[in-house]
Amino acid sequence: MTLKLVGTVLLMATALLGCTGVPTGLEPVSGFDGERYLGRWYEIARLDHSFERDLSNVSAMYTAKENGGISVLNRGYNEKSGNWEQIAGNARFIDDESVGSLKVSFFGPFYGGYHVIELDRVDYSYAMVSGPSLSYLWILARTPVMDEAIYSGLVSRAAELGFDTTKLIRVKHDRTAKIHLPEGETQKASNTMAAVRLTQIISATRRT
Repeated sequence: MTLKLVGTVLLMATALLGCTGVPTGLEPVSGFDGERYLGRWYEIARLDHSFERDLSNVSAMYTAKENGGISVLNRGYNEKSGNWEQIAGNARFIDDESVGSLKVSFFGPFYGGYHVIELDRVDYSYAMVSGPSLSYLWILARTPVMDEAIYSGLVSRAAELGFDTTKLIRVKHDRTAKIHLPEGETQKASNTMAAVRLTQIISATRRT
């Protein structure tokens, strides 16, 4: 991935402020259990964005923090560079912890909305997540492969809610990450990627 100048990030960072709201017409799930949501999730499908372009084998690990927040570690394989990439962040509930509406940050105090709009309430085996607008959608599962009937049902539901499901990208899972960076190196890599990702998110937001 080509690094962009980080200096523009501070100038444009305020573009993300206020991007934590729920898109009109959507409703985050109620009766949400944050503890059951923790652990690893695999990205089954997503709407395309520059900050995830060329990434396959994408997964996210959510871990509880002592301060009540949630630690986030996203990882994916860049098909162009042939390298694994990862980025660390933090998440917090926006309001009521029984509602699946959170804000996630990968760069300092700047947060984006993370709204769970569909969920397997029995086993927490799949979820559908929206960002701050209908341009952002992710379908997640606890395993790299999702039952096609469940996937089709989620896609149909997303279409009903107004998402352009014709643009969904199915995420390939055919690799296992062989690198585990030491904590210091992980943080350094995460900070660099955070700056790049934020710049790309802002650019994508301005185009939508």
